[in-house]
Amino acid sequence: MTLKFIDGKDKFESLFRDLEEARDHIHLQYYIFRDDELGTRLIDLLTRKAKEGVKVRVLYDEMGSRRIKKRSFNKLIEAGGEVEVFFPSKIPLVNLRINFRNHRKLVIIDGKIGYVGGFNVGDEYLGLNKKFGYWRDTHLRLVGDAVHAIQIRFILDWNQASERNDIYYAPNYFPETHHPGNVPIQIVTSGPDSEWETIKNGYIKMISAARKSIYIQTPYFIPDASIMDILRIAALSGVDVRIMIPNKPDHMFVYWATYSYIGELLKAGAKVYIYDNGFIHAKMIIIDGEAASVGTANIDVRSFRLNFEVNAFIYDNETSQRLMNVFEDDMQKSRLLTLEDYQKRPLLIRFKESISRLLSPIL
Repeated sequence: MTLKFIDGKDKFESLFRDLEEARDHIHLQYYIFRDDELGTRLIDLLTRKAKEGVKVRVLYDEMGSRRIKKRSFNKLIEAGGEVEVFFPSKIPLVNLRINFRNHRKLVIIDGKIGYVGGFNVGDEYLGLNKKFGYWRDTHLRLVGDAVHAIQIRFILDWNQASERNDIYYAPNYFPETHHPGNVPIQIVTSGPDSEWETIKNGYIKMISAARKSIYIQTPYFIPDASIMDILRIAALSGVDVRIMIPNKPDHMFVYWATYSYIGELLKAGAKVYIYDNGFIHAKMIIIDGEAASVGTANIDVRSFRLNFEVNAFIYDNETSQRLMNVFEDDMQKSRLLTLEDYQKRPLLIRFKESISRLLSPIL
């Protein structure tokens, strides 16, 4: 069973309501955790729940959350909460491990409710950053057996980061579900600790099965040869391939590399939409309105090989159609980039694309 959020305010209002109802444990993991207004509000709530006797654990990535200090969690720790940092620096103020970051965003409440998707913790995800404006993302709220799968992922990540290695597979973390539901969901994780690029392989399998349409939303589009080839073949075969990307850079080189790859797919007949209503950060694929994927993995080499990621693959017509409707609504707030317009881009833009394309394997 899933409930989707495409707006940060709606997502965090729902999350705070669920956290208020927690009785046994809260497991919370984010790539970016800021100590701004939203982050402080969340820490205060977690602190209060810890004082009530709820077991609270917070895991964040040091590189993604480099602006926050662990002392920001002092009140939570004093109340009995636990906080761990993923791959912390061994040198004060310097983290040389740029790669192998934990890009996952997970929350598990009492083993019964789970959240997974693209929103991190920070005011910008509520649309309060003037640079980005409205923040458009996609997040899922899960109940049922799928929650057990993301619980396992959190436990593995926590035990890797914590010297205590103190979470065991206790029954209270995996309570019997009272939401049998009928939406098949597969939680897929990937990372440099895996032999296979499982999320990328899932994307390839989905795309190769498409007969009518492929809808993709991604802030970064730097595919490797396998993804690029299969999308090109799909477009040339008459499949309706639509890709939506931001109209402004989050990371400059990534932005121009994205345009380089987009240009190739335009030549193959794909449709490209530039989202103009703020910044689109959603990582979503919908195939034929029958299957979909929502999670943390972008369409780039970093997500496929270097970062630790998690996606929910959904095999349900109704849910996939609802997500497809979201994409089509976003089209109304986007402009179509035509091949003619792309070919008219200035020489300076072509130069930026060329340099960024050369750097794309390490972006």
